[in-house]
Amino acid sequence: MKSSECLDVLDSELRDGTAVVARPLISGDRAALAEAWRRLSPESRYNRFWTHGGDVIGDAMLNRVLHQDPAVHVAWAVLDPAREFPPMGGASWWREGSLPGEAEFSVVVLDDDHGRGIGTLLLAILWRLALQHGITRFVGHSLTDNRPAARWMRDSGADGRWDGYKLVFQWDLTKPERIPDTSVG
Repeated sequence: MKSSECLDVLDSELRDGTAVVARPLISGDRAALAEAWRRLSPESRYNRFWTHGGDVIGDAMLNRVLHQDPAVHVAWAVLDPAREFPPMGGASWWREGSLPGEAEFSVVVLDDDHGRGIGTLLLAILWRLALQHGITRFVGHSLTDNRPAARWMRDSGADGRWDGYKLVFQWDLTKPERIPDTSVG
């Protein structure tokens, strides 16, 4: 993943002082995404994608993630330029035509990089991009036993409820003042 291949690049710093680059995913990221999938633990794969899958991500999933249309789908990654294998995490939002002001937000962070602020950085970036595209609400989903994800969503300002199967969280993107005063917020 070379940040010079895309137009939008954001230099930032994680909570621990690590300098990172955030940028949109591009078609040339296919091999890096496949490797990131392989490096996820089975538990992380299940918690994020609700399937144990295998060590190989399917072409359909790669094609879906890498094909971006800002009217419908945006996906970004956070990279550490000092690492041999730079992708640390990624996030995306997807909008359906029936609810143009709403998009589903999802994020995944490599196991070794949890708790460093990568998901929060990605949420902030995608939040801003969503507002620029007329999206005023993010919706995120979590399995009920994925307590770290549920806690992170609450701590980043989302309101949650159980729908009888999964946890459903919503962020009102027009009210950043509702973000709690937490390390995640």
